[in-house]
Amino acid sequence: MRGLTRRSFGAMMLASGAAACAPRVEPTEILDLSSRADYLPGYGPLPDAGYNLPGIPTRYTQGVNRRMSGIYNGEQGPNTLDVDPFAKFLYHIREDGTTTRYPVGVGRQGRSIRGKATIRLKRQWPGWTPTQNMLRTEPEVYGPFAAGLPGGLRSPLGSRALYLYRGSRDTFYRIHGTNDLESIGNSGSAGCIRMFNQDIIHLYDQIEVPMQVHIRDRDESLRVDPENYERGIELPPKIIDPEQLLGPEAEALDRPPVFDEA
Repeated sequence: MRGLTRRSFGAMMLASGAAACAPRVEPTEILDLSSRADYLPGYGPLPDAGYNLPGIPTRYTQGVNRRMSGIYNGEQGPNTLDVDPFAKFLYHIREDGTTTRYPVGVGRQGRSIRGKATIRLKRQWPGWTPTQNMLRTEPEVYGPFAAGLPGGLRSPLGSRALYLYRGSRDTFYRIHGTNDLESIGNSGSAGCIRMFNQDIIHLYDQIEVPMQVHIRDRDESLRVDPENYERGIELPPKIIDPEQLLGPEAEALDRPPVFDEA
């Protein structure tokens, strides 16, 4: 498997952009995957599809900003994903009333999806292409990526993506992985729901499609989880230099994911 420093990994991946999400990248320090041990259980380096995903340092998983399991206290039914964009959590509600709660990063104010949706597709290491609306409204940001990026380390959707639909219509919103570690627990993208790569892989393996998704509004968030309401901060957008993803060095480091036959 290919080993990656966190610096090269950060340079290879758009941190938050898919469909309705804006490009963002997080510069990070060099990380020796073999020597660091400051990770919570479930957040260490992870081999996946021929890559070695870097671990999540504990400074990003402090307090509630980590995966937890317990009894669900919200208002949605079983076999549902319940997303609170104000508290920055996603709940996977199981049939027995238990839940796993994951921290998430969400869109800036006014840019996040609300209400009901259905996951109709899920993909491992998916590719990404900007929408025509993105190309039209922000050509200086998305124009260089008009041809899209293949699934792998350069794709802004990270290690996994869950595709949100309303009826048969693709909303162009996704629940997806990211290496923009600072964004988890905060607001900063143009609307998609981002998770640590380790968490989206964990969630992906627990669910089957189709699956219902509920995105809380402000009143529900205040009613159900006032303690964590408006947790986090709003981050400014970070625009990536296209050379970091399209240049010869980026292409040389990238390669397709390797999936087993199963």
